[in-house]
Parts: sequence; C-alpha cells; structure tokens
Amino acid sequence: MQAGDPVVGASMGVAGAQSRSEDEESLGVKDVKRTATQAFGSSVPKRRSSSRSIKRKKFDDELVESSLVKSSTRVKGPPVIEPVRCSGSEPSSIIQNDESTSLTPPLTMVMNPAPLTKRVKKSKQPLHITKDLGRWKPTDDLLLINAVLQTTDLTSVHLGVKFSCRFTLREIKERWYALLYDPVISKLAWQAMRQLHPEAIAAIQSKALFSQTEEAMLAKIGSTSQPKLDVFQELLSNYPAVFHPSRTPKSLLVHWQLLKQYYLLDDQSVQPLPKGDQVLNFSDAEQMVDDVKLKESRDEVLEHELMVSDRHQKREIRQLEQELPRWQVLVDSITGMSMPDFDNQTLAALRGRMVRYLMRSREITLGRATKDKQIDVDLSLEGPAWKISRKQGIIKLKNNGDFFIANEGRRPIYIDGRPVLSGNKWKLNNNSVVEIAGLRFVFLINLELISLIKAEAAKMAPQ
Repeated sequence: MQAGDPVVGASMGVAGAQSRSEDEESLGVKDVKRTATQAFGSSVPKRRSSSRSIKRKKFDDELVESSLVKSSTRVKGPPVIEPVRCSGSEPSSIIQNDESTSLTPPLTMVMNPAPLTKRVKKSKQPLHITKDLGRWKPTDDLLLINAVLQTTDLTSVHLGVKFSCRFTLREIKERWYALLYDPVISKLAWQAMRQLHPEAIAAIQSKALFSQTEEAMLAKIGSTSQPKLDVFQELLSNYPAVFHPSRTPKSLLVHWQLLKQYYLLDDQSVQPLPKGDQVLNFSDAEQMVDDVKLKESRDEVLEHELMVSDRHQKREIRQLEQELPRWQVLVDSITGMSMPDFDNQTLAALRGRMVRYLMRSREITLGRATKDKQIDVDLSLEGPAWKISRKQGIIKLKNNGDFFIANEGRRPIYIDGRPVLSGNKWKLNNNSVVEIAGLRFVFLINLELISLIKAEAAKMAPQ
C-alpha cells in the first residue's frame, strides 16, 4: 500500500482525529479534577497514614511549629486564641496558589502564652544568728541571766561563771544585748529554756553567783564563832528577799568558810605584805636569776651521776608507793569547795586549795618531806614550801577532845590571824584558818566522832 493512496490518508486522518480527541478529553478531565481540588480541597478526605513517627530531618518551618507546640503545652492555663480571617479579595489568590492552600489552613491560630510565675523562696535566717544559737546552749543562757540578775556586772559574770565553752567578755556582752533587744534570738532562747528539765534548771540555779548583799549578810558572822547549819537556816528564814531561792544552809556555810579563808569577814583585817628581799611570786624570783650563770658546758660525768640518781629516786618512789596503805594521813584532790565527807576513822581534815589531808591518828606531823626524812603531812603538795621547815609543827588530839598545834619550826604559824611562835602551842577549833609560810588551810573537825570520844572519856573518868 502506498502513501499517496486516498484510503490510507483517510484512515490516518481519522486515527489522528481520534488521538487528538482522546488527548483533549484527558486534558479536560485533568482540568476538571484540578479545579475541583482547588474549589473543594478542604472537603477532600485525607489519605490514611500510620501513627508511627518517621525518623527524618525536619525543615525550618516544621522546627518552628514543633517549638510552638512544646511551648504551648508547658504554659499553664487556657490559651488565648486570636482568629485571623481573610478579606474578600484574598480567596482568589488562595485558589490560584496550590502550594499555599496545601500548607496554610483557612483559620490561623495565634498562641499567646500566659506569663510564667517565678517561685519566691522564703528568706532564711542570717548565718550569724544560727551559728550563735548553735554555740549558746539554753543552759548557758539561763546561767547568764541568773548571774546578771545577781551581780549586775558582765565582767564579774565573765570571771565567775563557768559556761559550756569558753566565751570572751565581748561575746558575753553581745549575747546579753541580743537577749534584750533582738526579738528573734530572745524568742528562740526563751523557747529553748522552757524545754529544759526541772532538775537541770534547779542545778543551774544552785550555781548562781553570790550578790554583794548576800556576802554582806554572811560577813556579819564573826570569824571566831563556830556557826552551825541552824544559824544559816535562820538567816534564810529571816531574809528571804536577800538570798537567792536556791540557797541552802550548807551552801551558805561553805561560802562563809571561803570568805573567812581570804579574810573578807567584817571582823578580819588583811595582813600587810612582808618587807625586805623576800620573794613573793615566781616572776620576782625569775628576775633575780642571772642568765649568764645558767649557761654551762655539757658535763658527761655529771649527766652519768644524774642518771644514776634518777634510778635511785625511781626505786624510792616505788617503795613509797608500796608503803602508801600504812600512811597515817590520806591526801585527796579537791575539785570544788564541797564539805568533806568524814568516815568513822577520820578525826579531822586540813583542807587547802589543791589538796586535803585526812587525820586518822591522834598525832600527826606537819612539814616538808625530804629524801632523808618522811613526815605525815607534806605541805609541798599544796604549793611552794621552800620556806617551810622539815618538821614545822605537830597536831595532837587530847583525851578531852581538844586539838592543839605545836610550832617546832623557825617561822611562825598563824591561827586565825594570831601568830604562834616557835616552841608555843595553840588550840585548834572547827573552821580555824591555819597559815604556814603563805599556804592557807581550813581545819575541820569531825564533831560526831569527837563527841563519841568525849563520851567515852567521861565514862572512863569516874572509874
């Protein structure tokens, strides 16, 4: 068949017309679909998709939208929605732009988050207040208040009161002013003191310092008298407004003995200082020492002799320790000014500031113990005894129950301020102050045991 054949040309023309009509129809269908999607794009159902998230990188606009969503979930309270509607001329442009209609919804929602409220932290107390409260205990506050009420002097409180820890005078003043004028500290201290046990409060009040009026009342009692507990009980009953409520007759007796020991009673006079080249304290003796004489060369022979003598002294110390149970006088350390507890074997006691000597035989010797000579009462345990003789005196109990002291040393012995020269005797009473070369002691008698001895002596006398 040839190309110029009319039949072939007609068939080709018909086929071409059919293909053009099919193309036009397909194009028309596509245009209709496109216009339909543009006009009714919002009502076309979306394609179903899986709820699983696809791990892919997000674009910039998606990152912004996700951040807005997260911020909206964090905001507390209902969100504020502001609708933004399009004007009448905008829909045509929206219809013409396919991409804008697919990305931008017809109603835009703008989120206005509510302002975030900041948490306000409660203000804590200053550090110095808590530190101060931790160091000052309620017992210390109660001691401070009682002492100030008794003495009205913070310096006396600093010197006379023993707190739980060592406070300076400035710290005591600051604490007292804080208790007076700081409402926070005073309130906390008051609440802490109210929680103390009644027994603890009573123990603290019993340690209250003596006021000037109380000491003035006690100083009126004569030093030569021998007051008993009944006298101090009568003082408490006659003058309840003067004495502290926690005072007892025993505490008043102990304080009166202390006043007598230091010559603070009304009928006592202070002894004048000795004149001459006598050494009064360690600082004076240190000034008299020549430093040049102290610098000596090392001597090996001397060191060997000192080592040998040290061995002998240690051997003697061991022997003395073995002989301690056979001593006639017992020496006890004193931690306070409490009354000595006499037993059935103790006749009397000689009490000093550091030690007390218990007399358990009718006759004891006083003096300074040396290597060659041992005595019953070694006064060097109380203090410096280089002025005391090796055998200074003898205390003896007679059958009638009276104690006498005989001076056998070179220096005088003072009994209640009266000198007893060498070779003389003097009677010792209860609460007598014995002074030997600057060392003061109080002689206390076991009155119950002495009364029994007197009764036995009275029974033996008629026979």
